[in-house]
Amino acid sequence: MNITSPATHTVETIELTRGYRIPRIIRGGWQLAGDHGEVNRERALTDMAAFVAVGLNTVDGADIYTGVEAMYGEFNARQRVANTSRLQVHTKFVPDYGDLAHVDEAYVRRIVTRSLQRLQVEQLDLVQFHWWDYQTGDFVAVAQTLNTLRKEGLIAHLGGTNFDTASTQAMLQADVPLVSMQVQYSLLDRRPAHTLAGLGARHGMHLLCYGTLAGGFLSERWLNQSEPNTDLGNRSLVKYKLIIEEFGGWAAFQTLLRALKSIADRHGVSISTVATRWVLDQPAVAAAIVGARYGDHIGDALNVFTLKLDSADHALLGPILATSPGPGGDTYSLERDKTGPHGRIMKYDLNKT
Repeated sequence: MNITSPATHTVETIELTRGYRIPRIIRGGWQLAGDHGEVNRERALTDMAAFVAVGLNTVDGADIYTGVEAMYGEFNARQRVANTSRLQVHTKFVPDYGDLAHVDEAYVRRIVTRSLQRLQVEQLDLVQFHWWDYQTGDFVAVAQTLNTLRKEGLIAHLGGTNFDTASTQAMLQADVPLVSMQVQYSLLDRRPAHTLAGLGARHGMHLLCYGTLAGGFLSERWLNQSEPNTDLGNRSLVKYKLIIEEFGGWAAFQTLLRALKSIADRHGVSISTVATRWVLDQPAVAAAIVGARYGDHIGDALNVFTLKLDSADHALLGPILATSPGPGGDTYSLERDKTGPHGRIMKYDLNKT
């Protein structure tokens, strides 16, 4: 990996592919879609400038995140008027579950064109492709169609979202130039390390990691707390509570939190900073995606770049991770079972709405 830390500030960056460099912390856009509570649009737009000012100039969004592409487009339009730096926007192409058997070139062009219009650009920086069911439709052919749009100049770079190792390899073998794969990766969920990271390393495909903080569970907020048995408040917490159960349950989770707190105190940082740094240090990982509606926690993000985990830290974490291996199988395999607990909480047809 070609990683640098610019002399003028502490933000680590990485060349995701030749000519395209990103910070190793990406601001997630899911919290701007409204599922985590009402969003103050003007405050969110204003705070985007604070992220850009410190070098955190890349954001993650999606065609299915309500209003988020349009918000990023409005911010960059304001930046153009002010002649100041813009956001690099990573969006997604997520065809609806009910449409998978019928996704053709016209469908792909319609969604990509809509993203271009919402973002007010002539070329998308990175489009991350997601497919709900490998057995329905032809995801490789659709990926090749996206590559056709890349060759036409409508898309600068292609990536994937939540594909397992075999399906990722199928696209790479079909000459789809995936520069990244966005996956869930944390101390609680280490499935990408099983086989996908190795494939990525062999093909120059980096991992962009969400769920690094497990929706906020990996923080002081949950240390020494009783297991919640009531409504968790949002779908993200429900999702990551299931991951905690796969990790080994609430007691195992508390053991991990106590170890993280010990490490955090020794380095003078937060649990979330330690958890994020651990993910960034894993093979093939380019960046962690950290959700934030506003700019309150920019300082925590920057602290990640000053933290170096040492042998004592890994010695403390090692036995805990060995005892609690977390979810089994390949990336996103549990979530693809619509009848299981992980699949039942998904929303599958958001492009229609």
